[in-house]
Amino acid sequence: MFIGLIGTSHKTAPIEIREKFSFKEEETKDFLLKLLENENILETFLLSTCNRTEIYFVSNIENFELVKNFLKNYKKLDFDIDKYIYTHKNLEAIYHGFKVASSLDSLVIGEPQIVGQFKNAYLLAKEIGAIGQILDRFCQTALKVSKKVRTLTNIAKGEVSIASVAVELAKKIFGSLKGKKVALIGAGEMAQNAIKHLIKEGVKDLIIVNRNQDKAKNIAENLKKEFPFLNIEIYPLNKLLEALEKVDVVISSTSAPSFIITYEDIKKIINKKKNYLFLIDIALPRDIDPKVQEFDNVFVFYIDDLEKIVKENLKQRELEAIKAEKIVEEEAIRFYKWLKEYQVYPIIASIREKAEKIRKEELEKRLKKLNLDEKTKKEIDYMTKVIVNKILHTQIANAKLLAKEDEDGSIVKVLKNLFDIS
Repeated sequence: MFIGLIGTSHKTAPIEIREKFSFKEEETKDFLLKLLENENILETFLLSTCNRTEIYFVSNIENFELVKNFLKNYKKLDFDIDKYIYTHKNLEAIYHGFKVASSLDSLVIGEPQIVGQFKNAYLLAKEIGAIGQILDRFCQTALKVSKKVRTLTNIAKGEVSIASVAVELAKKIFGSLKGKKVALIGAGEMAQNAIKHLIKEGVKDLIIVNRNQDKAKNIAENLKKEFPFLNIEIYPLNKLLEALEKVDVVISSTSAPSFIITYEDIKKIINKKKNYLFLIDIALPRDIDPKVQEFDNVFVFYIDDLEKIVKENLKQRELEAIKAEKIVEEEAIRFYKWLKEYQVYPIIASIREKAEKIRKEELEKRLKKLNLDEKTKKEIDYMTKVIVNKILHTQIANAKLLAKEDEDGSIVKVLKNLFDIS
């Protein structure tokens, strides 16, 4: 049995490449179901966030090229994807997956969003039947490892997220955010996290620009209940330019498939702006056209630009990350041993089935020749079961132990040949 992983992340690809690999929910379902049509892919799930896209799969054989080619064709990519992706198998794949779920591989180490994203990816795949026993246990274990890491270390001490870093960047630019007016484009999780950080920094005037007006109004009402001093305006997406004219800072985090702020948009309003306009784009694919940086008084920052601030914030977490990685490593090894043992379960089941079939056939032959009462027959039936189980016990226990040390599948092959199991 083989667990494989193909992925790309902020560590291997710039944002203009990562956005080409990103998946929306319906697209994820379609991709997984089509991938499963290949008889060599037994289970799979896909994790797609603003900083990574990863495909986990279970196969009888190593199938990296198959999955890579399928991904490239599905996304219609016309470049060499090997430059930007990484592959892991078996223990490495398990270790990496546990690190991802524990936020040890995130741009912001210890950020809490990845746990929910990982869980949602798992549940989505399970909903459409793409998850089997191996990946089901893998995902559940990964989430438990994440909880263990957060419980036993201070890796998540002090809230740090992409949203908080974006707000911190705006604060560094202005010195203070008090008196500044901020527009949030999109009302998803990122935007809502950003709002909380903005309020902490003294922002009282907010504009929420969102396609779904009901959702934006609901968020505004809840915020007003908690923070009565806030002044919140709601704008539909088709009045985005009006909102841009009024604000100093824009934080954009929509799920739009293409740019929602273009060069031409900024050109229409730039002469009406008395101050600088700072645009922070934390969406993937990007919301803001890079060409807008050509204007002298417009500054644009993307997810990758936040990395320098992230590194400053994470110095204090480095020692905790070392502790956390030890926990992840131990749990990954434990899971891998289970996986190798799991490979012999079908063999063990076949051995037991064959032994039981022989026991029953021989017992029936002998009992027909003997004139025994029902009580005695039951005693003999029970006794022969115990004998067979005791004979098999040592062999089965040893098979499990050998499987845990089996690195190349040779033990499984030997057992199949030894017991004539196809």
